[in-house]
Amino acid sequence: MEPQLVAVSAVSNRSKGDKGPEAWRPPLRSYWCTYSRAWVEVKSHYQLNITGPEKRALSDMLDTCGQ
Repeated sequence: MEPQLVAVSAVSNRSKGDKGPEAWRPPLRSYWCTYSRAWVEVKSHYQLNITGPEKRALSDMLDTCGQ
């Protein structure tokens, strides 16, 4: 199955804009795991590169999985 977009409120959409995980994280820490897994899935599916800062941010968020 291909990755899907997630509907969010207008406030959340404006807050995030076009920022990646190195510049924006979901306000609810409890959602970081879900968000970072989805981000990695999209990057993998479309064979997109991940920058160093992006990788560090994703790693930090993935560390919240299972907590």
